[in-house]
Amino acid sequence: MTKWTTPKTSLNRRGFLAASAGTVAATAAMPAMADETTEVERDLSEVVRRNVSSFRSLQWQPYFDNLNNGAVLVDITSRALHFWSEDESVYKLYPTSVPLTDDLTRKGRTRVTQKVDGPSWRPTPSMKERNPEWPDFIGPGPENPLGTHALYLSWTYYRIHGTHDTRKIGRRSSNGCIGLYNEHIQELFALTNVGTQVLLI
Repeated sequence: MTKWTTPKTSLNRRGFLAASAGTVAATAAMPAMADETTEVERDLSEVVRRNVSSFRSLQWQPYFDNLNNGAVLVDITSRALHFWSEDESVYKLYPTSVPLTDDLTRKGRTRVTQKVDGPSWRPTPSMKERNPEWPDFIGPGPENPLGTHALYLSWTYYRIHGTHDTRKIGRRSSNGCIGLYNEHIQELFALTNVGTQVLLI
């Protein structure tokens, strides 16, 4: 790992990016668990490279044929979620957490099938098999890995949801889901509908 010190003057963006480029992410190798979405396995005491660039607004036309029911685009590479309202009056851009590995990442088209205020969390059977000490159920509240709100997708076990652990945002820290700050998922929750288009790229 490259060590660097902060100069006495404030560090500008170019200096920060140059210094950050030498930092190597230390992530544990994990088995493929593409059907799982828990957010509790990640050890965030490890050094992880955050996304510090590529966070830019996009136009919807290259990704969707229309904006019927609104549209959500999740860009895994830039770790950003884009939302456009059906009438194009609202555009939002949020930083996200993304899956740890390509094996855990699902891409393609889906849609919002359910909206849950105060979601509960249950481990999948394979999670429980690997981690029998995990609880069978976590209700709404500060210990819940899904945060305050969740948008369920047509893909089983996949969600766009909040997180109480703000260290995860901007990182490869999930096992499949897309995480947002709680204040951002609350806003997105209000803007989306059951049927809102979702595309992960």
